[in-house]
Amino acid sequence: MTDELAVLGIECFAHHGVLDFERRDGQVFLIDLLLGFDTRSAAASDDLRDTVDYGSLVTSVKAAVESDPVDLIETLVQRIADVCLLDERVEWCRVTVHKPDAPIDATYSDVALTITRNREGR
Repeated sequence: MTDELAVLGIECFAHHGVLDFERRDGQVFLIDLLLGFDTRSAAASDDLRDTVDYGSLVTSVKAAVESDPVDLIETLVQRIADVCLLDERVEWCRVTVHKPDAPIDATYSDVALTITRNREGR
């Protein structure tokens, strides 16, 4: 059994995409994280060292998103999942990358990819 921690709507500005202008001009990406881990020891100790520090995690995720442009959202979302699983307490993570300004010639509200990864299947 695991508990779940959600951090939603992490705003990042990055230069990912297949098209030249996406790489040149950049755009906003929104990241949602859902992490599964046991929070009982942290609840008992009331000590930040006994839990996943979501402030530090968000800083690491932003750095991963805002560096090294890639073509595909699939590559980016896997990169973020790998960052989430660096903390050995995290048993699994569900990561969603929203690309609200994707270059699509139609009216739409969002483009998003969600993946779930666990420690064993990284």
